[in-house]
Amino acid sequence: MAWPGSASLLGTFFVLSSSSLLLLQTSATTPLRRPPARIGVIGAGIGGSSAAYFLRQKFGKDVSIDVFERGQVGGRLATIDLEGKGYEAGGSVIHPLNLHMKHFVQELGLSVPKGRDGLMGIYNGEEFVFEESSWTLWNYVKMFWNYGLNALRMTMWVEEVLDKFISIYRYQAHDFAFSSSEALLHALGGAAFMQMLNQTIEESMQEAGFSQKFIREIVTPVMRVNYGQGVGINGFVGAVSLAGAGSGLWSVEGGNKLVCVGLLYASKAQPIPSTVISVEETTRPRGRSGETMKLYQVTYNSTFGVTSDLYDIIVMATPLHRKIANITFRNFKPPIPEFSKPYQEIVATFVHGNINTSFFGYPDPSTFQLSAIFTMENPKLFVNSIGVVSPVEDKAKAAEGSPVWKVFSARPLTKAQLDVLFSSYDSVESKPWLAYPHYSPPEQCPPLVIHDHVYYVNSIECLASAMEMSAISAKNAALLAHHRWYDRTDKIDQEDLHEKLKTEL
Repeated sequence: MAWPGSASLLGTFFVLSSSSLLLLQTSATTPLRRPPARIGVIGAGIGGSSAAYFLRQKFGKDVSIDVFERGQVGGRLATIDLEGKGYEAGGSVIHPLNLHMKHFVQELGLSVPKGRDGLMGIYNGEEFVFEESSWTLWNYVKMFWNYGLNALRMTMWVEEVLDKFISIYRYQAHDFAFSSSEALLHALGGAAFMQMLNQTIEESMQEAGFSQKFIREIVTPVMRVNYGQGVGINGFVGAVSLAGAGSGLWSVEGGNKLVCVGLLYASKAQPIPSTVISVEETTRPRGRSGETMKLYQVTYNSTFGVTSDLYDIIVMATPLHRKIANITFRNFKPPIPEFSKPYQEIVATFVHGNINTSFFGYPDPSTFQLSAIFTMENPKLFVNSIGVVSPVEDKAKAAEGSPVWKVFSARPLTKAQLDVLFSSYDSVESKPWLAYPHYSPPEQCPPLVIHDHVYYVNSIECLASAMEMSAISAKNAALLAHHRWYDRTDKIDQEDLHEKLKTEL
């Protein structure tokens, strides 16, 4: 899922600030810090692979970059096999304004197939409160009849959020970085974005004048399908979720995980298949001068046994959650605290079969035209959504025979539940995920800078968990690591960037 818009046409302008002039004046007498020799990236999902890519851009060809991954490259961008074909089981769709993902796909030469449209319905547990028609005009009429101008106003409201958020591309194009996820968010949307982070999407939309009926029947189902939670999630991730329910969404031919594979190759990083056990702060002598330098020792378990390596910079690109990455931080002063924010479990179940249309109030299957069903909150309902999906190898081709359905649920489906949902089925595969944080505003984000030169890409998930958000955080971490290494404080946490860049232009 995901967001944001147009900085690719902006050139890079270099303006000497007073601090950079001072740097030039003193460079003859003050030696520049040595470049880092080795950088370790822990995690090879979209956050880790894009971090390796951006780190290579910033630190150059001579630094050694190792990427640790205990599972498959791609992390939560994973596919599942059903009858010999792969289906997206993790991050599935990408927004047209996701400029980093767009750039990755173009640079790596990956293909984006044309998607197939389908009809959607919203089910409350007893009946459909809204069903799309193949007649677009009729959909507008029904939406207006049921919800007035709420749908149009929601589109405008989400676009207003996106218009502010896309400033990140311009800021990053000019090498500006932020030392916390909250600082990044505030730089883009000021107090309004911070308020969204600290109240629910329901409260945000109520304040904006949306009706409770619209929030209950339209907004809540979108939250359930995208984040497995209701309108109690924070307002910013709620806006991201609504953006991810718009039109023009796309994915990568062969699977979104190919982006991660391609980025690792492009970064010339060394993948290390292993489980990281610990990261330890340590010191080593610097030459014969008697001085010491601070390093980070990564201990990991691979096919060769338990091994340790030393790094100048560490980028953590996996959720620091005991059930996801059980990594211990040793000998840090001050100690690194536990990040205890829970992650939301979601189960993706893939079923090749025929949906039981009678369960949804359609005794005659030939009259059922929907390919996606979103659900409202109802204790009787045991699924968040059901939708027809295509294999990653040929997304544009219509399925022959019975379709494959992707079902999202909070818990694994029992045989009895499958028998209720489907009149017949040939095969079933499921994948449980700790997919994204459990959002409960007010949000307090984990630190992005864990230690002097240890950075946490997944801090940004407290704002919103999405492929593009991870890529944005990865570039921010790479910029931050570079600027902090070379003491470029003029590029970190600058205020009023919009006005400053406008003045430069």
